[in-house]
Amino acid sequence: MKCPQCGQWNRASLPRCMKCGFELDSLQESEPAWRTTLRDGQKPPEYYRMDDFGQSDAEPDIRDDLAQEMQELKARKAEGARLQRRIRQRAAAREDKPSSVVIHAQPASGGGRGETRDRTVRKTNGSRTLVIQSLPEEEVLDDSRNYDPLWAEAKAYDTYWRTNAHTQDFTGVMPKRRNPRRRLMRFLIIFLFLLLLGIAAYFGYHYFRQKALEEKEVSRPTVVASITDDLTSHTISIPGTDGTQIYIRELHSSYVVTDGFATITIPDHTWYDNVLDFLQETMEVTLTPYMKTSTGQQKPMDTITYSIDIPESPITLISPDSFRTNVSSTMYTLSFEVRPGSLVYVNDVDVSDTVNSETGVFSYNATVQPIGDNVFRVRCRSQYCRESSLDVVLYREPQEIPLDLAADTYTSYSAEYMKVSCTTLPGAEITVESPYSDLNITNLDTTGVFSFYAHFDHIGYNTIIIRAQYPGKKDSVIEYPIYYLPPASTYTPKAWPLNESGYSELVSNIAYRAEHTQVYVVIGILDHFESEKPQRAVFYTSDDGKSRPVLLENYTKTTWEQGRFYRIYADVYSSFDKMPWLYARYTYTY
Repeated sequence: MKCPQCGQWNRASLPRCMKCGFELDSLQESEPAWRTTLRDGQKPPEYYRMDDFGQSDAEPDIRDDLAQEMQELKARKAEGARLQRRIRQRAAAREDKPSSVVIHAQPASGGGRGETRDRTVRKTNGSRTLVIQSLPEEEVLDDSRNYDPLWAEAKAYDTYWRTNAHTQDFTGVMPKRRNPRRRLMRFLIIFLFLLLLGIAAYFGYHYFRQKALEEKEVSRPTVVASITDDLTSHTISIPGTDGTQIYIRELHSSYVVTDGFATITIPDHTWYDNVLDFLQETMEVTLTPYMKTSTGQQKPMDTITYSIDIPESPITLISPDSFRTNVSSTMYTLSFEVRPGSLVYVNDVDVSDTVNSETGVFSYNATVQPIGDNVFRVRCRSQYCRESSLDVVLYREPQEIPLDLAADTYTSYSAEYMKVSCTTLPGAEITVESPYSDLNITNLDTTGVFSFYAHFDHIGYNTIIIRAQYPGKKDSVIEYPIYYLPPASTYTPKAWPLNESGYSELVSNIAYRAEHTQVYVVIGILDHFESEKPQRAVFYTSDDGKSRPVLLENYTKTTWEQGRFYRIYADVYSSFDKMPWLYARYTYTY
């Protein structure tokens, strides 16, 4: 048996150590320490773990090692507790000893003389204090014949403390005083480490998440807007293995995967061509693809959904200039422009046959009643478009005395005089307030019919004004514009050249020339437009095309284009931005 005091090996039958005299009887009660260190070749249990690929690994479980260490720690604590209990019992039995004794501990084997131990331990038990103090080696007494049990017990306690200080918690040991600054620095270091770890984990998570999303997006079908034959469409790319066929149920067609994708281009109008009901601005489209396997089976794939915009059928109001106009006659001509081949309805009346097959322009003779607002709704449905509509309001003031022009009254005329026929309340008094001749009221008192010849005193729009009066009733007035333009054979010979001298004379006498509607011929290149509707363009009439500008407003049947060279016959109207303003009547191109 090994003495815990001096390390001397003794026979197990000896009651005391033969070198230092330490009592060995108490140690014989417990199992020898060396037995606890032997494992008898016992092999720790192994655990087999299988991964997803069927690979197995045999390794001990860390929890077994932890349990073994906990058992050993528990045993060491129990042994220390027993030793402390015996020391306290023996110290209490020796009350005749001094309350404070200095013990000179024997140095460990192998230590040189002159060494000084630097640890002092105080153990308080009731009224007694045991002090173990290191002294120089020269003062150590090594005489087994003067054996002192208390000295031996204190020496055994010091040796036990030195060998087990890392595992025992002695309440009598004075703890070292900790430095607050070092404690704060340790806390800051731990905090910064955790902060950096959290930041790294955050960015790492987002990086790998974004990478996973990108990989997932690559494997998904893509839908991109495109143009096919000047019509909107969408191109769908479905990923797959080259040579694989993908069947689209809605299209009743199969497509072969080439270069990793099956590409399908679908015009948008495919989905609403046969829809006759009212269409919304957008439509949701769903495709159901199937992958054809080598065995001929169809494996369903993820559905593809995208949205398409349905364009509105184009329709443009040509005449009148606004959507609300005041009129004073029974008949009024409405003009529109739509896409050729469109279906057109005016107040639910089909007028599609009147649409020009080349230009898409059509006219509608509207009957305007003297009831205030007369609403005319025009609906249009063009190919590959949804239906559109617009409302035109013609306001005719309510009449107490009926007064109307004949239904066949012209809206434009090429002669200086035009016969006008009207009807009114029999017995009413008629006054023509515009230039006229040959008023005929023979049947006015019986049938209310009368006629006259309107005189057009200037080129362009001339307004016919007729007033009907009857005692006790409010006057009725008709104002009817007629566009007067002489034929080219009569109009063009009156034109003056707009050369340098003619341009200066026109600028100096613009008001007089406008009053007499003087005709000029303008030759030059269209430089730019001031407005598109109506067309108002600036021409330079000089030889170099850089000076003598004039503004021409297009009343011809030709649509002008910028940069083209024209010869135009026009009459003076006014001035605009310090240059003459003329109304063009005839256009000739080169």
